[in-house]
Amino acid sequence: MSRNLCIKCKGKGLCGRPTCPILKKFKSIESISSKINIKFKSSDSIFGASPPAVFVGKYGYPSVSAGPMIPPLVSGNDAMALEDPKEWLKMGIEDIISSRSQLVRANTKVKVKDAASHDNPLLLKSQELALSKKPIDTEAWFTKPIKNELKFDGVLTPMGPSGTVKNFEIAENPKVPKKVDYLVYDTDALAKDVVSELRTGNVPNEHITRLLSIGLLGRERRLVPTRWSITAVDDMAGKDLLQTIKGYQQIGEITLFSGESFGNHFEILFIPRSFSYELIEAWLPKTVWSGNTAWIGADHEGIAGKKGYSFLAGGYYAARLGALEYLDGIKRQASVFMVREIRPDYWAPLGVWVVREAARQALKNTPQKFDSIETALADMSTRLRTPYADWMEKGEMLSNIRHQRTLDSFF
Repeated sequence: MSRNLCIKCKGKGLCGRPTCPILKKFKSIESISSKINIKFKSSDSIFGASPPAVFVGKYGYPSVSAGPMIPPLVSGNDAMALEDPKEWLKMGIEDIISSRSQLVRANTKVKVKDAASHDNPLLLKSQELALSKKPIDTEAWFTKPIKNELKFDGVLTPMGPSGTVKNFEIAENPKVPKKVDYLVYDTDALAKDVVSELRTGNVPNEHITRLLSIGLLGRERRLVPTRWSITAVDDMAGKDLLQTIKGYQQIGEITLFSGESFGNHFEILFIPRSFSYELIEAWLPKTVWSGNTAWIGADHEGIAGKKGYSFLAGGYYAARLGALEYLDGIKRQASVFMVREIRPDYWAPLGVWVVREAARQALKNTPQKFDSIETALADMSTRLRTPYADWMEKGEMLSNIRHQRTLDSFF
């Protein structure tokens, strides 16, 4: 089987196999979750401070598994680090896996259309927990011992064992931001407008994602599988920012940022033009998905935005969001050319948040300024391990920019 398909699939099952052989080796890391099993053997329940966190699966859609995630080995405010990308950036890959594997998924079956129903007490408690911005002491009782298996893929952050919950209780009142409290009860507002307003109110992406996932946003309330809601929030937030950025003046200079997190190296070039965006993904050999073969892919959009879903999947929207946030911060627009080179240091899948945060971190570094696109590209190539001709061959947007003049150039 071609590893090119593995890179495009990232564990979604496009090969037709019932389980992903690449992910299977991570799911069997028993040493990490053994402490949870020892804790569980003495009782059919677990107690801990949920970060807060909820999970909605996609298998069986429109009847899905949903519920809270509870770390029985963590208490108090320490639990917040299990759901905070800023904390993950301080860790290594193995530490993140070890930390996140403490989150036990307490699942119950629910229909996605039941999001607005009051007939399922377990779903109502999950929704109440999702409102909070602080950890909440939670106790869950299971029908049988939890499965000693971790969850990995290319979109979701690693998670710990799971079990079917027969009941769970929240031991304290959730700490709900005023903005969240107001907007989740506004059933006339579109989900995209609520996402925009929540971001304006400094509500983190992770909080917005769990609100959307557990069915608390929009006019027609539905549960949304967590993997879908992550990309949906990145996409809606990006489209909202783009509408604002279109009204800004163009950036004054060719500007280049560089940075790397968890083996994801970014080169981000801003060019004085109307907004457009292109992402080149270059997977070096011996990364989590590529095996012994390198792979390069590219996708782009113009000022009208992206039509359809990018074949680069959630990483396309996560990286775009970082660039749009930067442009909005400096009140300028530009054409954005971005190369994401995935290196062997990225040996385990951590989720699409890595792309978003790696791009954001790169954009916090001191940029370089250039007089021409060619000199900027030459400088980029000195830090990339992928041959210049290979990644340039995949780009379409940048080729157009280099060879097409704008009206401004005639004045």
